[in-house]
Amino acid sequence: MPRPRIKRRILFEPGVTYYKPAGVPVRSLEEVELGLDGIEALRLSDVIGLSQDEAAEKMGVSQPTFHRILDKVRKKVADALINGKAIKILKK
Repeated sequence: MPRPRIKRRILFEPGVTYYKPAGVPVRSLEEVELGLDGIEALRLSDVIGLSQDEAAEKMGVSQPTFHRILDKVRKKVADALINGKAIKILKK
C-alpha cells in the first residue's frame, strides 16, 4: 500500500486556466492537463528563480519530490509546445 500523499502548499492560483495554439479550433486539439502543484513548481523555479531546496521548502515537500513534480510538468509543457497541444490547468 502506498504512503498517503502529503498536502502541498500552493501559494498561487492562475487567473487563466487554458492556453491553446492560435488559429486552431479547440475541438480539434489534444489537451495536456497540469495540476496546481506543477504550476506552483514552475513558478517557484523558473519565474521566481528559487533553488529546488528553497522551492521544496515553500511547497512543504522534500527536494526529491519537488524535482519529480518539476520534471513532470516541464515534460508536459514541452509536449504541448512542440506538438501543438492545448494546456489545461486543473483547479483542484
